[in-house]
Amino acid sequence: MTTSAPEISALPVVLLVDGRPSTFVRNALDRDDVHIVLLRFTSALKDLPQEYLDRTAHLPAFVAQDENLAEEAERYLKWVETLEQVPTYFCNPQEPHQEVAQPFAELVGLPHLTRQQVEWVRHKTAMKDRFAELGMRCAAYRKVASLSEVALFAEEQGWPVVLKPMDSFACIGTYRIDGPDELAKVPEPAPERQWMVEEYIRGTEHQLCALVTRGKVVDAYLSVNPVPILEVLDGAINANITFAPGEELPLDVRSVCQELVDGLGLDHGYFHAECFLMDDGTLCVGEAAARITGCEVPANHGMSRGFDIHRATLDTYLGRTPDLDYTEDRAVGDLLLPVKPGKVVSLTSEEELSRLPGVLAVRMKLAVGDVAEPPRASHASSGYLHVAGATAAEVEQRMRNVLDHFTIQTEPVRA
Repeated sequence: MTTSAPEISALPVVLLVDGRPSTFVRNALDRDDVHIVLLRFTSALKDLPQEYLDRTAHLPAFVAQDENLAEEAERYLKWVETLEQVPTYFCNPQEPHQEVAQPFAELVGLPHLTRQQVEWVRHKTAMKDRFAELGMRCAAYRKVASLSEVALFAEEQGWPVVLKPMDSFACIGTYRIDGPDELAKVPEPAPERQWMVEEYIRGTEHQLCALVTRGKVVDAYLSVNPVPILEVLDGAINANITFAPGEELPLDVRSVCQELVDGLGLDHGYFHAECFLMDDGTLCVGEAAARITGCEVPANHGMSRGFDIHRATLDTYLGRTPDLDYTEDRAVGDLLLPVKPGKVVSLTSEEELSRLPGVLAVRMKLAVGDVAEPPRASHASSGYLHVAGATAAEVEQRMRNVLDHFTIQTEPVRA
């Protein structure tokens, strides 16, 4: 008895890495013009809530071990023969899975980043070395294993400096150290992780994003942080604001993104980078990633122009040039609301926040009676909201008005 070959679907079929139920993934699941096959790695199964697993139970899903990728790829190739639709496209929106997802895609014959490209877009030191090779300004750095090595670097480069784990995100484990007297306040680098110290860049922090098809930047988007992200750990305003399409921008965003995309050899997908415009007007590139951002930055881009950016993003992974039919011309930003540890006893309501000028939507994470245990991280918040305005400056003014109205009170949690 012979087994018939799997059907090649008239619709595109994409193998989608499913590490957490993000807005991007949920948007992909709702589409009727593409077939979704899920790839789940065992290390991330704990991040998938039961409600989400129930919702996606009708979709074919391959669960792979994070180790022995060659054996897992062989098992996948046998499994995929049982499917009616065979994936010919691949999309990994999950940053922590780049090192396993991209080699897996290579082993099963799907579009992928090379191992060198994964190094460039995932590991901070390789990333900065590549920026330097491209002739782009980036912060001087050094790998370190102790605070004494941090002090030696600072004596050579000057204070302040920034100490961070090489695999950090959301400023977790990251410290700005202004001088030798502050070293005693910083934990000694943990030996089980790799660490780096870099010069502190003075300037205005921006986020660069682009949609890429066949190596070409189709369009690029710029957002600004009212203060550098590292300062939000000390209570500063925590926000990203996308400039309106009609605003005059401080740099040629598309050109910079194309230069980075070319330098990293990226063919398609969502490109994201962080950069600083220094006080003298020089551009200093911070970090880059070849995946959709995990925060609300993409949503800001979409709302500022009135289009479905998540749909457009997946289209780039399907070899399509996305439809960029913009219907809005406004600035839009997301503001993370402050949070305090303890049991919440009072909190400004969604209804009151929704009535403030420019507020488009409010998403609260906490309610009265909840216990908050915020981490020392840039994503810590009691909720967030989207704010619109004619310009990025007006959005920031409206955000500060929101913060003037917002209150949260907590009390210690008794054992």
